[in-house]
Amino acid sequence: MSREIKFLLNGAQTCVAIEDDWNLLYLLREKLGLTGAKEGCGRGECGACTVIVDGLAVNSCLYFAVEIDGKEVLTIEGLAAADGTLHALQESFVKNGGIQCGFCTPGMILSAKALLDENPQPSEADIKQALAGNLCRCTGYVQIVESVEAVVDKSSGEINAAVRESGDSD
Repeated sequence: MSREIKFLLNGAQTCVAIEDDWNLLYLLREKLGLTGAKEGCGRGECGACTVIVDGLAVNSCLYFAVEIDGKEVLTIEGLAAADGTLHALQESFVKNGGIQCGFCTPGMILSAKALLDENPQPSEADIKQALAGNLCRCTGYVQIVESVEAVVDKSSGEINAAVRESGDSD
C-alpha cells in the first residue's frame, strides 16, 4: 500500500510517496538519490547504513521508511555546511586517517555525531561504545577513534577552527 509521508531531510521539508514495506535505506538511496548511507550486511550488524533520526543513530536498513513520518533525518549529505564546508568530524576523519576505503565512514561519522550531540566530552570508552555498531573491514579502529578524539579535545567554539588550521598545514 502506498502512502505519503512528510519529514525533515537534511534540513529540508520533504514529502514523498512510499510503499509500506520500504526501509529507510531504500528510500534514501533508491528513491531520493542520497547514496552516502551504504548497504553493507542488510541486517543491522555493520552500521554502514547509519543515519540520524531525531538525534539518534539508527541502522536505516532496519528502519521502516513509514516510521520517519514527522521526524527529522540527517544523512552524511546533510552534515557539511550549505557552502560545502565540511563538518569538524568530516575534516578530522580526513586529517587523521579515519577514512580508509570510505565504505563505513559515513556511518562512523554519523554515529560519532550522535554521540557528540548527546555528550560533547566523551571518554575514549564512550567513543568506542558509540562506534561499536559500526564495522570497519579495512584495518582497524585506531585512526577512527583518534579522529573523534581530535574533535573532542577542543571546546565547541574552537573545534572547526582548530581542525581546519591543522588541515591547512598538511
